[in-house]
Amino acid sequence: MPALRAALLNWYDAGSRDLPWRVRGGRPDPYAVWLSEVMLQQTTVPHATPYWLEFLRRWPTVCDLAAADDGEVMSAWAGLGYYARARNLLACARAVTERHGGVFPDTEDGLRALPGVGAYTAAAVAAIAFDRYAHVVDGNVERVVSRLFRIATPLPKAKTEMRARAAELTDPGRPGDWAQAMMDLGAMVCRPKAPRCDRCPVAVWCAAKAAGDAEAYPVKAPNTARPRRYGAAYVLRRGDEVALVQRPAGGLLGGMLGLPTTDWSGERPDGLAQAPVAADWRRVGEIEHVFTHFSLTLEVWTAEGEGLDGAVWSREASGLPSVFSKAVRMWQGHAAKRSSRKASARRSRRSDRRD
Repeated sequence: MPALRAALLNWYDAGSRDLPWRVRGGRPDPYAVWLSEVMLQQTTVPHATPYWLEFLRRWPTVCDLAAADDGEVMSAWAGLGYYARARNLLACARAVTERHGGVFPDTEDGLRALPGVGAYTAAAVAAIAFDRYAHVVDGNVERVVSRLFRIATPLPKAKTEMRARAAELTDPGRPGDWAQAMMDLGAMVCRPKAPRCDRCPVAVWCAAKAAGDAEAYPVKAPNTARPRRYGAAYVLRRGDEVALVQRPAGGLLGGMLGLPTTDWSGERPDGLAQAPVAADWRRVGEIEHVFTHFSLTLEVWTAEGEGLDGAVWSREASGLPSVFSKAVRMWQGHAAKRSSRKASARRSRRSDRRD
């Protein structure tokens, strides 16, 4: 074990990833570390990085974030998905500000007591921000551990064994660097497909490498079909503005601004009958969107009108959750085609008159 630890940490010291939230030769800002870890859940580094930079520009301290308007934070989060994280982000920032004077607790237990902070995030912040001895296990670490020990139990049942094995590996002298080294190894070398075993600093200890079947791990349970739901979304226009409504705080995309919709259920809706206001509605098509637990087929309807209670009229659709951005883009494409057809018809009529 000491030789394995030394090999991985030497590799990390020589060529780790250059990430904006990673600090060398000093103690990182716990707020910046926490923010990065929340954003990186279910999100890639390239996608999360500009959001992280923008959040720190707008709210440079946890107290600044705690004082922010909910709607502004939710809008800034749009595009990162899993919107419950944004609500938890605000709740946690306010708890740190109100209970701890704007200073993050420096232990796993203290971090776990904050709203929205689970086992993984608490361990990651404790290790990376405070160099506490903690076992940080994300998807990258699970993949590395499953291959090192050739764990045959399928996910998710294997998670308990993976955590136990990860705990055996953790370097007690440099827990923060160890956590990041394991993550880098999974991201850069021990990849899901075509792992670079010839470049792996711990290959000589890897059971899956020795067996020649590294890609078979981690073992996954058979896929189950994702259920499908149906709904309708409504692009209600007033000149060059579109009506947006705030979704209920506790549901899917809770607290976000979005298009008015029907419920999303297992039955196709009667989109015209369930429109939010009376207007000359036209169906422009449908989009497909995949959430974690279901796939959605969403009809898109459009009309000119107003009278929608509680609507926020906006010219900007860039801050909407991606499912609604898709619907707006479909409407925009439909509108552009209609405009093109009308212009073509006018040119044809003018040509006929000249003839």
